[in-house]
This record gives sequence, C-alpha cells and structure tokens, in this order.
Amino acid sequence: MAQARATGKMLRYYNLLTTSLVGHPLLRDNSLQASERAALRYRRASKRAKQRPAQEVVFLVPLVGPDHVTDWQAVQDRLHETLNSFLRQSNPNWRAVICCQKRPDLPNDERLTYLPFDDPTPGNDKWRKLADLCSALPNIAENAAYVMSFDADDILHPGSVAEMLTRQEMGGYLVQAGYVLNHATGAIGLADAPSVLKPLRKPFWKLCGSCTALYYDPALPEAAVFLNEMTQHEHRMFPYLAQLAGRRLTPLSHPSVLYVLNHGENFGARRGRVSFKARFVERFRVTDPARLGQIAKDYAIT
Repeated sequence: MAQARATGKMLRYYNLLTTSLVGHPLLRDNSLQASERAALRYRRASKRAKQRPAQEVVFLVPLVGPDHVTDWQAVQDRLHETLNSFLRQSNPNWRAVICCQKRPDLPNDERLTYLPFDDPTPGNDKWRKLADLCSALPNIAENAAYVMSFDADDILHPGSVAEMLTRQEMGGYLVQAGYVLNHATGAIGLADAPSVLKPLRKPFWKLCGSCTALYYDPALPEAAVFLNEMTQHEHRMFPYLAQLAGRRLTPLSHPSVLYVLNHGENFGARRGRVSFKARFVERFRVTDPARLGQIAKDYAIT
C-alpha cells in the first residue's frame, strides 16, 4: 500500500467552497478520492448525532520494524522518549497503541498496548500500519476521544492532553506551532504560521505528521473509516480533509510537539527529505537561552 496522492490545492478550495454552499462538491463521486468520500459521509453522519465530550486522547503509533532499520535498539530508545512524553502528561486520560512486526520493550503502564503487524508485503509499511491501527479503533476507544497519529520519534509537550480535554473543540486540534530539533547539530527551530517578519516560516503541520488530533466518536462508524482514509495521505492534507468532514481543526495554544530529525533512523531520511528541514531549523533557530532552557525542561532533552 503506497501513500495516497494529494488533491491539488485549487481542487481542494473548490471542494470546500461547493460543500459549504450545497453540502457536496459539484463533482461525480468517482472524481473524488476515497478520503474525500469518507469525509463527506462522516460529515453527514455527524449532523445527525449529538456530540459527546471527549474522555481521552488516543495516540496511534506506527513503529518501523526491525528488518527495516540498522539499529533496532536505537529505534526502541527513540520510542521510549516518545512514550515517556505521554507518561509525563499532566492529564492522565490518554492511551497509546504501538503497531509493529515485533513487540518493542514498553514501559509497564496499562495505557500502552501493542498491536501486532504481520503483513509481509515488501516496501514501506507505515500506511498499512496506520490502516490497522484505525481499524482497531472500535476495540480501543469505548468513549468519545481525540485520536492522534503520532510518529515514534516525536515528543509531546506535557500539557497537550490537558489542553485538548479542557477545551473540547468540536473538530479537533492542529499543531500549528512546534519545535524541530536537528539531532546532528543540537539546533532547535520554531515552526509556526508565517508572519510579517517571517513570511517564509512554515507551520509545524506542514513539516511533521504528529500534528492532528481529530474528534472521534465510536458511536459513528464513519469516524473510524474517515480516520483510516485521512491517515493514508501526507499530513499536509489533514486540515483540508478534516474541514471537508465538517471537523475544522483548532490550533493548540502553544508549541506542542518536538520533531527530532537527523537521528539516524528517520522515516524522512529514508525518503531523502531531511536536508530542507535542517535548513529550516537554521533559518528559524531558537537562540534565547531562557527559551532553550524551557524547551529542554518541557521535552526532557539534554
């Protein structure tokens, strides 16, 4: 299974505009992608249902298998940093499911579970793992929740779960502001929306897949189907698809995720997509000592 192609930007605008005016893009269904059709079905189903408060945040973590990396222990060490960032959350109402061919060493916490993956199809299996994770959602989340696909080498700010469950935004959340750490140099850059002074800066969700927490209600089967189709795309498609589904995403109020690149086993490195991000870090590097100290404290980095 390959990553689903992106819808062109002009067509996205057209689909959103016509959906807001008449409830459906003025196109034949066969000209829409599977994710767009799933979004529209979820949109219609949501209109008939009363939204219940989210009780928890569920993290879906696809983990690269040992046969696809050079250092399995290093991969597990990165995973532990990610999971420890969940364990440090000020609100304990979360759970995480890790999908991989081999069960990794996991901290002893009932909120952490392992989903076996045994598809032998060669090639990049991240999208198939995400599909399995989404298919397992009805057995994972019994109550309404925010569901977030999360890469196994990113780190979550300790207040993120609390903010999501306190605010209870209808559609879910978008990580607009976050940090990018170049592990090879130690430099940290701030990703955020462009500004007058920094027109070339990019928001975090354009750089990293750990960027969207979507509202999910197990009472609506269309929700899991939509999440499955949405996560088959590059993360730059997430805000568009969520809006098409009637689930407009709200930015979290502060930098909420730390993305670590150039640590040796990055998924992006295997696709040759790290160099421009390293340049981004240097261009938007954080240099204030007090802020760097706070980042180190929040994300437990040294």
